[in-house]
Amino acid sequence: MKPITENTINIPRYPLEFQQIITAKNQNFVGREFVFYAINNFLSQSDRGYFTIIGDPGIGKSAIFAHYVSQNPGVVYYNVEIPGKNRVEEFLTTICTQLIEIAQNQGIKTSVERSRNNLTANFPDSTTEDSGFLSLLLQQISNRLQPKQRLIITIDGCDRIDINNQPRGSNIFYLPRYLPEKVYFILSRRPFLADKSGLLIETPAQSLDLSNYPEQNRADIQEYIKTYLNESSHSVDASAATLLLTETLRERERQRRTLRVHNLSQQKNTGDISLNITQGFHDETNFMYVKEILTAINEDIYPQNLQIYYQNHLEKMNLATSKQQPMALQVLNILVQEQSISIEAIAETLDTDEYEIKVILDKWREFLHLESIAAEIHYSIYHANFRDWLRQQIESKV
Repeated sequence: MKPITENTINIPRYPLEFQQIITAKNQNFVGREFVFYAINNFLSQSDRGYFTIIGDPGIGKSAIFAHYVSQNPGVVYYNVEIPGKNRVEEFLTTICTQLIEIAQNQGIKTSVERSRNNLTANFPDSTTEDSGFLSLLLQQISNRLQPKQRLIITIDGCDRIDINNQPRGSNIFYLPRYLPEKVYFILSRRPFLADKSGLLIETPAQSLDLSNYPEQNRADIQEYIKTYLNESSHSVDASAATLLLTETLRERERQRRTLRVHNLSQQKNTGDISLNITQGFHDETNFMYVKEILTAINEDIYPQNLQIYYQNHLEKMNLATSKQQPMALQVLNILVQEQSISIEAIAETLDTDEYEIKVILDKWREFLHLESIAAEIHYSIYHANFRDWLRQQIESKV
């Protein structure tokens, strides 16, 4: 793939911990051209602004960012998923350090040099208390950019930002309300309520929801599987693959899956096995799920990373609705039994007020799909395998 952006500016190398994430997430990367096209289109049509990629857990947002910055040296990168990186002080320290080096490379030697001393002396006191210093750096860099140059800052994982140590009503990470020309922020986050975005901005903005592109997601998954299986290091044992596919897919389209798994066990040719595996994931759109299943394809145990991943989801859901227990558990028990259900139906089942149900579902927004059916919003767990895992957790405690 050709670089998405041209005429970006030179920046220092990413911190080692960021570089490690970029390398890991960029491994076996395929597709996502529709995302890069949308980003490039926004950069071309807007003279500044915020572009947000929205997607379910595990759909590949971090990999998209890793590939984007690897193909576009000159893009500032920050990953909130790394432990300790979800606090505003850490963000401003890291980003402003890089921006100061960019400014110095441009020949800005006045206020920025004095501010650099503050980085090593009084950084938390002077520079991380609001967006003032960040906005100053952005403006100074913007003033020195060539006509076709851009300053692009990416922030991966905005849903994990800790806003508890920020003043109420302030933007997440104190991101600027206004941006100077040729300055862009590209963000990624899980689904969220519109009034809970954490951003009040007056500058061009656009979002891309990955769930609105199911065909492209499925096609990229298929390409990823083929690329993975074609690598010489990834041999596939047919009997082990049969067992794992049986365990992970049995709750979805049971008859069709069973037929395909049976065919898989009869195959001797590696190419035929690969074909059956890709068919087994024909409707899949979640990269995290597919990656972990493929990694464990020759083992007879459920992927441990998936269990940890789902356990983290459940803990976050429980924490978000800690004040609504045990009602939240009753709502979850209904959700895991249904593919899709409305608030009215849940409230009727539990004989309670619809408002109480909506409060709970709103707090779980990042883990839910919303679909309009007959002019009514229906809710479902974002991924069938996570729903099955949740049901097993509930049943094991009964």
